[in-house]
Amino acid sequence: MVDIILVAIPFFLLFIVVEVASLWFAPDDDEIGYSVRDSATSLSMGLGNVVVGIGYKAVELVVFAALNLVALWHLDTSRWWAWVIIFFADDVAYYWFHRAHHEVRLLWASHVVHHSSQYFNFSTALRQTWTPFSGLPFWAPLALLGVPVWAIFLQQSISLLYQFFLHTERVDKLPRPVEWLMNTPSHHRVHHGMNGVYLDRNYGGILIFWDRLFRTFEPEGERVVYGLTHQLRTYNPLVVATHEYVAIWRDLRADTRWRDRLGHLLRGPGWAPAAD
Repeated sequence: MVDIILVAIPFFLLFIVVEVASLWFAPDDDEIGYSVRDSATSLSMGLGNVVVGIGYKAVELVVFAALNLVALWHLDTSRWWAWVIIFFADDVAYYWFHRAHHEVRLLWASHVVHHSSQYFNFSTALRQTWTPFSGLPFWAPLALLGVPVWAIFLQQSISLLYQFFLHTERVDKLPRPVEWLMNTPSHHRVHHGMNGVYLDRNYGGILIFWDRLFRTFEPEGERVVYGLTHQLRTYNPLVVATHEYVAIWRDLRADTRWRDRLGHLLRGPGWAPAAD
């Protein structure tokens, strides 16, 4: 199966050009826009993710195919309702994958890359991790429930394609029914905010429904400040890709108790052991 994300790369670049042009011809003082160095870093991270992802997809293919073999039933993708099941199963899997990557520091070390930009535009969508090795457990249940491997990969690609268009300040809030059900640029701006009220909110992929259901939803209100609570002051892709792993290693070496070391790995970003 052809990966639609790879096919879409020229279109991603085209939409970046279109967004830059729109900012040039219709500027808005409330929008941050683009930085050449920041966007170059984001594009470098995206290319690295594509290269690393080739090997990782091969591993997923083998594992999911093995789970398909032991599945008690197999979803018939020729039925329309099968795709409804696949859509919702993938979207809820993405919600918990995304939420876990904000709540477990070892997973956050991979995902923090995507939040490291202080800009919010289509190039930011391409700022992806070089260590994409933690998604397998979240989608393995789909394979075990009989969803064909190619269908899992296809729906993942559709979700990522949709999410690319969430990374823009050019689109204001959409009609209320859309904002209630779907993830939108407004909701995703909140997710990328370092404002206290916006931290760890709006994890949804295509639907925002899961955030409403599991009480992680926050509407866009105050102006969003993008990036991390401790901003990363570098455009070096290697540092962007590894800085949180380095910080974790530093904390592990500083603490001697295994309980605290596990806390640095498995608790949320910013956790620290209580003072004795």
